[in-house]
Amino acid sequence: MISKDTQLCISLSGRPSNLGTRFHNFLYAELGLDYVYKAFTTNDVAAAVGGIRALGIRGAGISMPFKEAVIPLVDELQPSAAAIRSVNTIVNTDGHLLACNTDYLAVAGLIASHGITPAGTTAVLGSGGMAKACVAALRDSGFGDLLVVARNEAAGRALAQAYGARWLPALGEQRPALLVNATPVGMAGGPAADELPVAPEVVQAAAAVLEVVAVPEDTPLVRLARRTGAEVVTGTEVAALQAAEQFSLYTGVRPTADQVRRAGEFSRLPVG
Repeated sequence: MISKDTQLCISLSGRPSNLGTRFHNFLYAELGLDYVYKAFTTNDVAAAVGGIRALGIRGAGISMPFKEAVIPLVDELQPSAAAIRSVNTIVNTDGHLLACNTDYLAVAGLIASHGITPAGTTAVLGSGGMAKACVAALRDSGFGDLLVVARNEAAGRALAQAYGARWLPALGEQRPALLVNATPVGMAGGPAADELPVAPEVVQAAAAVLEVVAVPEDTPLVRLARRTGAEVVTGTEVAALQAAEQFSLYTGVRPTADQVRRAGEFSRLPVG
């Protein structure tokens, strides 16, 4: 039962989905916690963050395109967010807003658990907040030959220079061993929902693919990579692991690996 004492957590996204809502609410019920989670979008991110503070909202997951825009609106950056200047989590403690980045932790953890090693070139597509988390996690995991592939030259060059990577506006003839999609290409409801972020032959040449788009789970990139036999990390895996870290920050409770797995499965079930 929701009461006056129920803690509210939210997400802010350009394209809200049910993944986070179902994931968090599943675990609240599983663990008997007096919390509720709701997804939102906004055309006024400053007002939205002000509402988090003013209304005592305990936590907020931050997704594209707000990961960098919220930085001047919070009180403190945890090292995970300060190091890459990108935020995906806000924790509100009595009006003090702490910004964190659990995407970094999820990407580093999944690279390790899938046994993906730094052999050959790694290409990260994109230059936004999620791309920053991926590049930082890969660099810190020992991936030295990094390419940032982004049409935005200023943002792409800046990201590459910050992490000792190279920048290219397009892959061209490059055939990276690990391909990381940190763009919205393939996202359900988006203008490029049915497209690949690179040419098919680039995917076919990759030994491993990491997708950050979580909806749908089987994006065009994931489908092609699986058909070619590549090691695949899906966006739903990234979303579940980073959400588990958020859950712990909001509640102070760390769910078990089995609980995280079942919450992830529940979050992907059809609604209705």
